Amino acid sequence: MADDLVDPVKTNISYETDEPVLYRTEGPLAYITLNRPDYHNVQNSQMTYALDDAFRRATDDDEVKVIILKSDAKHFTAGHDIGTPGRDFDKSFDRRLMWYDHSNKPGAEKAYIREQEVYLGMCRRWRDIPKPTIAQVHGACIAGGLMLAWVCDLIVASDDAFFQDPVLQMGFPGVEYFAHSFELNARIAKEFLFLGERMTAQRAHEMGMVNRVVSRAELEETVKVMAEKIATQPRLGLLLTKQAINHMEDLQGKRTGMDAVFAMHHFAHAQNQLVKGDYIAGFDGKSMAKANKDKEGGDK
Repeated sequence: MADDLVDPVKTNISYETDEPVLYRTEGPLAYITLNRPDYHNVQNSQMTYALDDAFRRATDDDEVKVIILKSDAKHFTAGHDIGTPGRDFDKSFDRRLMWYDHSNKPGAEKAYIREQEVYLGMCRRWRDIPKPTIAQVHGACIAGGLMLAWVCDLIVASDDAFFQDPVLQMGFPGVEYFAHSFELNARIAKEFLFLGERMTAQRAHEMGMVNRVVSRAELEETVKVMAEKIATQPRLGLLLTKQAINHMEDLQGKRTGMDAVFAMHHFAHAQNQLVKGDYIAGFDGKSMAKANKDKEGGDK
């Protein structure tokens, strides 16, 4: 083994399902459903690569015109997996992007390389899907959940949905796919991150982050009607329109800004490792969930 490599960490990973993502089509619509309900759809690498497979399947299917990302669990998603038996941070996967394996790399390099692939890189890949995508959001959309919603072209939320990025308490300037200052006005983005509080669906709509807010009972039908209407538009016209708007965002600095903040994020990981002895400052899923509940007065 080369001098700058380490033995991969041996961990006991127990997946509760072989299908962390479900896929079905209905006419011109593809439904991609997050499927870790026992853990509020927190995202491990197993789910991330399954999502990539599902998005690729929908992209390759000429019958599919619009892709809908949704959940049938209590929440849309509670973010990244930092504490379930299926947490697979140390595991190697067949990579989709041009990054080398993270599992045998030392120090800060390990997390940096892994998150280039499964967080920043995958989200950028999904943002560029050449078909319209809609996030159908209910319940919690927290931290890594924001990333999944933000890569979609449209977000439709139920009135019980809320959005939150509480990772500043872990020392981070926000999640890895740092779209905050494009999704929100700069002062609102600072408030969102400084306080780490939940933003209601209605306020997110007022801020321009969400396209529509409807009752939970109306959510699925509202998204379906919108998607079916979009599906009547010409395929190439939809692709070019999506490319045009994404290109304008990138001209405004979205991609280069995200690269800079990703580096800041990993400086914080390294600082946590040095000061706390752990790259996420000693938090796990339960402690992070408790901190969020305490912040919000113990509800939900």
